[in-house]
Amino acid sequence: MNLAIVQPAIKKAPRKPSEHSLVYGDEIIRFTREERTSGVQRVLIQVHPDCSVIVQAPSSACQEDVIAAVKKRVRWIYSQLRAFRAQLEHSTPRKFVSGESHYYLGKQYVLKVLEINDLPPYVKLLRGKIEVGLSQKNGDNVKALLDAWYKERAKDVFHRRLDAVIEQALWVKNSLPLRIQVMQKQWGSCSPSGRLTLNTHLVKAPRECIDYVILHELCHIAEHNHSKKFYRLMTQVMPNWEKVKAKLDGMVERIF
Repeated sequence: MNLAIVQPAIKKAPRKPSEHSLVYGDEIIRFTREERTSGVQRVLIQVHPDCSVIVQAPSSACQEDVIAAVKKRVRWIYSQLRAFRAQLEHSTPRKFVSGESHYYLGKQYVLKVLEINDLPPYVKLLRGKIEVGLSQKNGDNVKALLDAWYKERAKDVFHRRLDAVIEQALWVKNSLPLRIQVMQKQWGSCSPSGRLTLNTHLVKAPRECIDYVILHELCHIAEHNHSKKFYRLMTQVMPNWEKVKAKLDGMVERIF
């Protein structure tokens, strides 16, 4: 009886994780390819809260097929990344570096910081992003430029919104002085003399929220406390003010 020599099966080593990327709009989407060992042939894409993107694919899948699968879901990946970045920024201080989310008039923009030498410092609002150019890319300098930009935008926006809604406040007979300053605990205030103060950060909120704060303070000219008369007056000038207030309240962490 002849005995055959049985060679031990050679187990194929799993593919090592590899780093890849593709461009979506102005964003570079980076992802890690890992081998999927469950025997399932389809590509599985996961976006984690730390903003890492993991693509699990069978070892038999060529790189072109993996890239095609990622491209097919790139819009979803991008939206997930923006959502997780916003959540991370709630719990960690902003560093004012490229990739952070910042807000203007209720819309979310990605910060893009460029180092320039031949041009004066600037801040530009572009499609989907706020671009900051300066000679030294450190967080303090970027923050100072952004703060100044927000203040200038706030002056223009707040004056225009005040002009747009003041006709609803029939009890206000004269133009009101408007002051803009950064406040940590108030969206706005109104002095007994009728001077209106609005928080610079409010320019990051939607226009309807800005209108709500202005009308709220204008109502205080007629009713100096939060009485039933005050809320009746508020409902007259903005019937949906409670819904708008809830919207603004829900944005506090993202704005600050």
